[in-house]
Amino acid sequence: MRTTVGVLLDLKTYLGISKGRTGTERLALYNIAGENHGLRPFYMSLHHLRGKTALGYYYENNAYKLVRRSIPKVTHNRAIALSPFLRKKLKELSKSSIVFNEQNRYDKLHIHQLLYANHSLRTYLPESTKYSREQLKTALKKYSSLFIKPTSSSVGDGIIKISKQEGGGWNLYWMKGKPKLVTYKEAVSFIAKKVGKRNYMIQEAIPLATYNGQPYDLRISVQRGGSGQWQVTGMIGKVAALGRHVTNVAKGGKVKRVEELFDSSGFYSPLIKHELQQVSLSIAQYIGIKLPQMADIGLDVGVDAYGNIKLIEVNGRDQRYTFKKADLETTFYHTYETPLRYAKFLLNQST
Repeated sequence: MRTTVGVLLDLKTYLGISKGRTGTERLALYNIAGENHGLRPFYMSLHHLRGKTALGYYYENNAYKLVRRSIPKVTHNRAIALSPFLRKKLKELSKSSIVFNEQNRYDKLHIHQLLYANHSLRTYLPESTKYSREQLKTALKKYSSLFIKPTSSSVGDGIIKISKQEGGGWNLYWMKGKPKLVTYKEAVSFIAKKVGKRNYMIQEAIPLATYNGQPYDLRISVQRGGSGQWQVTGMIGKVAALGRHVTNVAKGGKVKRVEELFDSSGFYSPLIKHELQQVSLSIAQYIGIKLPQMADIGLDVGVDAYGNIKLIEVNGRDQRYTFKKADLETTFYHTYETPLRYAKFLLNQST
């Protein structure tokens, strides 16, 4: 008999189960992993919890069945709870279940500051600070290229890039298309207007290695597995689209296998992959100490033309479909299997 494990989904994904429309979430991979490890995924939504029970879906006999049952002992959270109502429901759920990745949207500057406190990790962090008009002026004098980005957005939304030009002035990148050449004063004014009263941070731009003239960075999936320890599950490259200043796939970025990117940059792939794995594990292990419920993160990591490694940001809910887009089917499956193996570890620990 298989043990039930909860998988908490966003409402849109949850409601799409009956129609076979779950967006980028491939629930079939959870189902296969469950079969392989004696687990039975139970798909839930925060909107359908009532007391210590939940209305959710099992997959059996090649179909999804809607049932109400007691909340499972362990839950893998894939939902983002931003509203007070959803945060309250998530807190209620955590009283009945061990919820890992309970919080999966963190302020980017907070994560930077948390990591900066570890002296051994500082070397991998680009200079970053909270946005203010005065801090921007200071950064423009200190650096030749900067990113000004929201501290809580995802998929590259709201990011501004500015780069100093040899002939004078600054190239300002906003949305897509060609950069706009502006003066120092115009840059400060434009950025202040776009930021408004929202929380933004200023980050030193890493001179990323390029592929066919376009900058690329890496998404590294780091997860806790069956032993409870962190592991690097997969690594994929993202190449910025023409006219874009971000590499996000949602903004037109193209996925490439890291070996192809490293070879094109003149790096020795086995060595730099090993270094990236070690750095990623060090970051995850430290985050795991400071934020113990974290178990499934996606690191955006940059490599410059000399092979120096810099962490761009930590994503608390990894969008795994980049592995699918690169036809890395086995890795794609493992990104779903590993959290279930960790759930099994937690179940064994709680008995």
